[in-house]
Amino acid sequence: MSPRHEEPVHNRLAVLRASRGITRRELAEALGIHYQTMGYLERGEYAPSLHLALRIAQYFGVPVESVFGLEEFPPIL
Repeated sequence: MSPRHEEPVHNRLAVLRASRGITRRELAEALGIHYQTMGYLERGEYAPSLHLALRIAQYFGVPVESVFGLEEFPPIL
């Protein structure tokens, strides 16, 4: 069996946050996480737990698939 490679988790966090005029720090505080963790999430350096991903989606009022995916999201024009 070959070793399993971690697939990157892509996200639209920065886009959703900016569209609502929320700072990284404000979103982190609303979710109860450190603002640096939010930066890691936005840059794709950290994949959220399922629980955190669901809480983020709930915060924005969208399905989790609208925030996170295994494939890159197309650019918003």
